[in-house]
Amino acid sequence: MRTKTQPADSIAFALARHVVLGLGAVLMLAPFVLMVSVSLKPPGEIFSPDFTLLPKVWHAVENYSAAFSRQPLARFILNGFIVTGAIFFFQLIVALPAAYALAKLRWQGRETVFLMVLLGLLIPHQVTAIPLYILFWKFGLIDTYAAIILPSTISVFGIFLMRQFFLTVPDDLINAARLDGLGEFAIVWRIMMPTAVPAVISFGVLSLVWNWNEFFWPLIVIQSEHLATPPLGVVFFNNAEAGTNYGPLMAAATAITAPLVIAFLAAQRWFIDGVTMTAVK
Repeated sequence: MRTKTQPADSIAFALARHVVLGLGAVLMLAPFVLMVSVSLKPPGEIFSPDFTLLPKVWHAVENYSAAFSRQPLARFILNGFIVTGAIFFFQLIVALPAAYALAKLRWQGRETVFLMVLLGLLIPHQVTAIPLYILFWKFGLIDTYAAIILPSTISVFGIFLMRQFFLTVPDDLINAARLDGLGEFAIVWRIMMPTAVPAVISFGVLSLVWNWNEFFWPLIVIQSEHLATPPLGVVFFNNAEAGTNYGPLMAAATAITAPLVIAFLAAQRWFIDGVTMTAVK
């Protein structure tokens, strides 16, 4: 039995595609690999003209010990979990009912409101920084957790993502829930949210990455070191080290980046499913 051979041009295209993707992966991963490599080296090897990926003399214990002892790095990471966890919680409280109303309820002006939501994606958060700062200063919220958390509690992207997923949920499921006597809010939390677990996890990963790495807003509203988020903590560490002790500095950066990598690896299956399913309709 003869097998159908693949055309040569399709093989060449597939090979070129994998080469491009491989080069892109190398370019994306190179800074992180270099960061981890430097965090394991003593100062003499960091500035050596002969570059090696792995250190000749391992200095990991000294670098990571210095990173956690010279600055409250553990506190910075804890602040990151507190801030990102609180932001994601409030984002879900807002995004799920709003997305349900935009996807499954029939009311006048729905498409206009959805268009305004899409327009909200185009507004950079730097535009609202000065009015928000004045508002928080008036209420005495500067240099508090609330100043970091409150501006991010409404996620326009989260509303859009959840709405796209809810469009894939059959209307018969919602009608059956109504016949069972469930109200609209009960449908959101007891029917729609369990159904949308892949989308929720996808949004959770994206929210964690965005808010964990947020530097601009915490830099403006936070002056106390014990409230610093991870990126701001790296700046405090860099200032304390005068920017010359790169081993502990890269160790601090690695420790701050590690939770993001672990979260993505743990949720990558649901993340891919959620992103894929939101694009079905």
